[in-house]
Amino acid sequence: MDEPHSVYRDNRMTWYTGPQSEDRNWPSLAQSLRDKYRNEEAVKAVDDASTKVVSLLEHPKLAEFSTRGLVVGFVQSGKTTNFTAVMAKAADRGYKLFIVLSGVHNALRKQTQVRLKNDLIAANPELWHEVTTPERDFGERGNAAAYLAAKDQHLLLVVKKNAAVLRKLNAWLGTAHEYLENCPTLIIDDEADQSTVATKKINPLLYKVLSKFPKVGYVGYTATPFANLLIDPSVEQDFYPRDFIVNLPKPVGHQGTEVLFGREPLDWEDAADVPGGYDMIRRVPDDEVDDLKPKNKKEAPTFTPALTGSLEAAVRWFWLATAARRVRGTGNPHSSMLIHTSVDSGVHFAFVPVLKALRSRTLEGLGRDTRKLLDELRLQWTEETAKVRAADLDEVPVSFDDLLPHLRTVVRETTLVVDNYRSSDRLDYDSGPVTTIAVGGNTLSRGLTLEGLVSSLFVRGASAYDTLLQMGRWFGYRDGYADLPRIWMTDELQSWFRHLATVEAEMRIDIDRYMTTNENPMTFAVRLRSHPKLLITAKAKMRDAVKAEAAYGGHLIESRYFDVRPEGRPWLDRNAEAAKSLIEDCLLANGSGPAPGENRVLFRDVPHERVTRYLAEYSFHPKSTEADSRRLLGYIEKRLRAGALKRWNVAVIGSNRTEAKKYKVGSDFEIGMVRRGRIDFETGVAAGEPADIKTLTSARDTTLDLSLPNGPEELKRSDIEKLREAQVPDVGLLLLYPIDPISPTTAVGRVALDAPADVVMGTALLFPHPAGDDDKVEAEYFSANLVEQDDVDALEIDDEEEEE
Repeated sequence: MDEPHSVYRDNRMTWYTGPQSEDRNWPSLAQSLRDKYRNEEAVKAVDDASTKVVSLLEHPKLAEFSTRGLVVGFVQSGKTTNFTAVMAKAADRGYKLFIVLSGVHNALRKQTQVRLKNDLIAANPELWHEVTTPERDFGERGNAAAYLAAKDQHLLLVVKKNAAVLRKLNAWLGTAHEYLENCPTLIIDDEADQSTVATKKINPLLYKVLSKFPKVGYVGYTATPFANLLIDPSVEQDFYPRDFIVNLPKPVGHQGTEVLFGREPLDWEDAADVPGGYDMIRRVPDDEVDDLKPKNKKEAPTFTPALTGSLEAAVRWFWLATAARRVRGTGNPHSSMLIHTSVDSGVHFAFVPVLKALRSRTLEGLGRDTRKLLDELRLQWTEETAKVRAADLDEVPVSFDDLLPHLRTVVRETTLVVDNYRSSDRLDYDSGPVTTIAVGGNTLSRGLTLEGLVSSLFVRGASAYDTLLQMGRWFGYRDGYADLPRIWMTDELQSWFRHLATVEAEMRIDIDRYMTTNENPMTFAVRLRSHPKLLITAKAKMRDAVKAEAAYGGHLIESRYFDVRPEGRPWLDRNAEAAKSLIEDCLLANGSGPAPGENRVLFRDVPHERVTRYLAEYSFHPKSTEADSRRLLGYIEKRLRAGALKRWNVAVIGSNRTEAKKYKVGSDFEIGMVRRGRIDFETGVAAGEPADIKTLTSARDTTLDLSLPNGPEELKRSDIEKLREAQVPDVGLLLLYPIDPISPTTAVGRVALDAPADVVMGTALLFPHPAGDDDKVEAEYFSANLVEQDDVDALEIDDEEEEE
């Protein structure tokens, strides 16, 4: 070997200690980075981080090796720059073939190919041969041996993780013959959590590619490594990072989840030292959501969005912020806005006439100097710039009068781009400065950068951490406009992103422990904190994870799914019997009595034993992942040990419809059954799907045990939370809903429940926020199971989205 062995880490020999004088690829790239960043510290950070990764690969002159590692970055933080530097340094040491797996969409693949060409290849074109091009993914390329026979030349392939493409790649490599035996290969898997893990087609094809090489290093890159960290390490055909995990440091100037949303303090931290987040998030009221996205798939084809207050405010802010950036004249020349409300492509197109009308009306108002419009814009600018002061982020303050001369030009030059698989338009930042409002879904959800993003309206739901975090295209560098980004979203989404910031912080601390202990990825599993309403990643990717109890403080947990097949009758009957027993227990207890109104009954100060007995007997449907009786009971037990949740208020919620079927509460009182129709999905119950009622509980129901100062008026959830904290801070609320088994309905997108039972019993639990010592209740964590498993069932899931 050429280099002496000088550095050891975790008993692993390190052969690479940094660039050498004879290197060509890294010095050229370093100079390009200096020209781009004009910041020597930023270049040094890339140098140090890439050296760490390369040092954990194997020396290319070894006879055989197979390395699997994972590099964890931040969303929109420069992961591509890091793996470009890794490729440059690996090429300087003798790696010959470089395969970059670049997501599942053409736009990201093209973007990656262009960046590698400009940053890595352009300075030394004689050292490289591009087998793929920006215009064409991998296809038929003749005999691989002809490419590999060339000496002193590196090969670059940038390919999508697409089954058809990977089959062609495998066939092509099969023509390389003996040339693969001495072909040190580095495979970079960009967005390594997407399609690589737990897919029936892509995963085996990627493994087949790796198996072709006697000398290969595989390095996954992702900002959302949750699926990768939960892989079963004992499965050779999978991609658990058994050799190393590297945590890239947070780059200077990067705005991530903590900067925008803040996070919760960890166990050992003082709350005063924890980032609280800048005041950049604006609220989309819950009553606007249905005007911004369809309620269900059936409504999508005819859905027309409305110009809600939050949408208009977000678009106006985009124009104001863009005009202010033109006054400053620094930083990224592009300016973008993101509207992301639905995955449905038809909904994206439906926004265009709404936005065009707003643009026309605003242009007309600015042309006529309409006083009302100018006053509204001035007020918005004044209020927003007071909430996030430019000087606090080292930016130059801009007054409304300074930006006003640019405003009409900005509005006029704004283009509207629908970016999805059906549109012929695509975001294009290569043809000069762009001022655009982009409406889209999946194509704007991962990897692709929206240059100069200053305003976002986001109400798209997600069920898993990685999906949600990757949708946050607003993360990244904001040089020249660090004070201007704003995001409009619901309160729930904001709380989810704050939780994700906490999860990320804990995860990175665990990863960094590899650097300071004698542990390695095969002996120490990274922990991932869970959330009662979000999956960490798709269920199929979590099948080998080790799990514990969850934390539910402040959350409403409710029945949503019901088995209404004939085979579900025993399950429904058992749940109804469990509720009957609980009600009988409550009737025997002191302090019980009817609630205001003849169709609701409230039992106060019910001992916790009666509630836990009910939860042990009641079964939530398995699809209700946040409502698992075992985990709920474990959580309550922890809260009890901390001195909370000893008493509960239990209510039976009925209907005041005169025609409602009756449900007996004890022997001498009955209430009307509530109706809950199920969503009319195409697959339906006949295909084995449970009935989905979507929502069981109303906000009004959660005030049943409260004293309302202004009577039973409509209250916001935040107001209800404050009242509960003031009046019943340590008391849990359990709501029982006797549901009409037929539940006829005429609501759009709903059909009758048609359950084979006398009553369908729905259950909701509202947990108080922990306080004091009770606040120390442990959260739930998942991790990879490092114990080898003897019996592993075959994976039965659908592949993630693929694009030819």
